[in-house]
Amino acid sequence: MSLLFARKAFSSVKLGHPLFRSSRLVGGCLPRYIHSLPPGFISDPKYDKAVQLTELRGVNITHDPLLSKGTAFSMDERERLSIRGLVPPRQQNMEMQLKRVKRNMAHCETPLSKFIFLNALQDRNETLFYKLVIDNIKEMAGIIYTPTVGLASQKSHSIYRRSRGMYFSAQDRGNMSAMVYNWPHPDVDVIVVTDGSRILGLGDLGANGMQIPVGKLSLYVAAGGIHPRTVLPVVLDVGTNNQELLHDPLYLGLPQPRLKGEEYYAMVDEWVRAVTGRWPNVLIQFEDFKHPHAYNLLNKYRNKITCFNDDIQSTSTITLAGILASLKARGREQEDLAKERIICVGAGSAGVGVCEGIIDCMVTQGKVKSREEAYESIFMLDQDGLLGNHSLAMKDPSNFHQSSQREEPLDELQLRYVKKDLPDRLGLEALVETVKPTVILGLTGIRGVFTEKAIRTMSRYQEKPVIFPLSNPDTHAECTAEEAFEWSDGRAIFASGSPFENVELKGGKIGHTNQCNNSYSFPGIGLGVTVSKASRVTSTMFLEAAKVIAELATEDELKQGILFPSVSKLRDVSHKVATRVCEVAYTEGVAKATLKEGELLSDLVKDSMYTPEYVPLVHFEHE
Repeated sequence: MSLLFARKAFSSVKLGHPLFRSSRLVGGCLPRYIHSLPPGFISDPKYDKAVQLTELRGVNITHDPLLSKGTAFSMDERERLSIRGLVPPRQQNMEMQLKRVKRNMAHCETPLSKFIFLNALQDRNETLFYKLVIDNIKEMAGIIYTPTVGLASQKSHSIYRRSRGMYFSAQDRGNMSAMVYNWPHPDVDVIVVTDGSRILGLGDLGANGMQIPVGKLSLYVAAGGIHPRTVLPVVLDVGTNNQELLHDPLYLGLPQPRLKGEEYYAMVDEWVRAVTGRWPNVLIQFEDFKHPHAYNLLNKYRNKITCFNDDIQSTSTITLAGILASLKARGREQEDLAKERIICVGAGSAGVGVCEGIIDCMVTQGKVKSREEAYESIFMLDQDGLLGNHSLAMKDPSNFHQSSQREEPLDELQLRYVKKDLPDRLGLEALVETVKPTVILGLTGIRGVFTEKAIRTMSRYQEKPVIFPLSNPDTHAECTAEEAFEWSDGRAIFASGSPFENVELKGGKIGHTNQCNNSYSFPGIGLGVTVSKASRVTSTMFLEAAKVIAELATEDELKQGILFPSVSKLRDVSHKVATRVCEVAYTEGVAKATLKEGELLSDLVKDSMYTPEYVPLVHFEHE
């Protein structure tokens, strides 16, 4: 356990101060630099920049990734923390440590080997890990998260080194309220939780899905400035239906089929009650839950606890931002959104969630008479084809799959997108010819869904076709950047979920790619929620976050087809998004944090953001 003191800690604190009445400092006196600190009092640990107290000593310090400084411990620290001789004698600062890390990482030949290398660094020194990631986030984001995290998830049971986060399994039912106290840190601000049922576009990976919450929370810290001590990755191991994993003796999850029905929801509910019982104000991000569980859980808890679903709501935010920015890139106004004709290939939780966010924006802009009218602008396809009129399809069987029924019946949300004037199960290529879309979205997780014929047909009718293959990882994208630019004769406005390199076009021009990834949205949303201590995550927060992101590209960038700032500016994006989310929280009355007179939200958010730096460590003992 450790206590941290803020920049405004204290200068005249004496050993009789209540803070130290039950403590005994090493040597019986305060270190000299504590006496030089300005007056003040103990504050929130997350915002400390001055000194850190810890009960740990010796190897327990060097083996704690949140406390360890590796070779950077000062000689005074080595003496008072009893680690003299336990680390090499030469003290080296963080700059030198980074040089060593970068040199060693350069010898890693594959993205997966780099992932494993960074994982090991995070396990031994989180401060150094986050300094490396933040300073090199454009390079590192693709390693600690998409696309590399997809392969790491598939191989998680094979590359396992050290446990991170918490696992709650079906065999833990009845014990979860006690289990949460096994987590060593008293404060948790953000939990990312998955049941491993729909990992990216890779499907059911069971307990291997832990790599996703770990990766997401790494971005929460690096891009969003959440303190690493206050995040918790979680897997709900309800079993897996992945036969390959079930028959692999190295698989670390429960080797049993997934729970279903009420048994499944009862386990999730026990877990929610357990974590909110210990951490009532925690933000819970549901991640990679399969449809319909994703929507069912969101609808059950969204008005009861502080939570959101990343795939449904955060993905919707960044996709909407991309479409709004693309309108400006095509010389139109953002208020022209309702005039778009959008094809969405993918009718799962992500596809429906993205489209619902677009509908919300259309309604808010006031350019449609009703929500029902807004639905007319979006054409949704599932694995069988267009969600359309079955009666029309029966009259022209050449336009749809010959199966008399869909593989799965449509749910309430999907039924909103049914087009009564078009035949059910109409194929993508025929639909493109019929509706002449301005935007095409891919959220299927299936490589090659965007065919050459479909994109070339779309490009005949649109000067700048907006093509967004959003599935992750890149091996599951609906098309590649090179294909999109080739089939559109270099005119596409392209954005994908995983990064693609820019494409060289004829005449020496460059086809610019964009990463339409929710790493632009969820870190800032989460930061804004935690800083404002919002009791709920509202729909307005996601809509306003999209508007903020859509305004960040310059006019010159938009002319080149660049929709978003560089990934290297993720922390700046998160700061702007978080500030707007805070404003919404106070406007809508869900913020519980008290603002000081004259305090600016922008400054409050900036001051709240974690910066990786070594602070002096002081040992103390309870009497």
